[in-house]
Amino acid sequence: QVQLIESGGGLVHAGGSLTLSCSTAGLTFSRYTMGWFRQAPGKEREFLAYLGWIDGRTRYGEAVEGRFTISRDNAKNMVYLQMDKLNSEDTAVYYCAAASANGPGRSAGSYEYWGQGTQVTVSS
Repeated sequence: QVQLIESGGGLVHAGGSLTLSCSTAGLTFSRYTMGWFRQAPGKEREFLAYLGWIDGRTRYGEAVEGRFTISRDNAKNMVYLQMDKLNSEDTAVYYCAAASANGPGRSAGSYEYWGQGTQVTVSS
């Protein structure tokens, strides 16, 4: 059974930083592209970043490019999202996801597995 479990969410002041982690089990981690999404109340799920498993390509959503950084540790089966310069619009539930394609793109439908999410709240 595939499991993705996010951690590291919490309350942070505007301008601060936070690092999310996602541990995985039940899949060959090194052969999956890992991505991060978020969903705020009343809004659609938003693409944040992915890191391709074949060539290590990264792609970021416009709202977070330059502020967020995705990374992975294949030895630990973990993926991370470093978030800097946070603002109130970053408040959401954050999800990690796994896709078998190297470049799954920004569509949530391209990802086969999902975690349960972790709440990030940015206070202004």
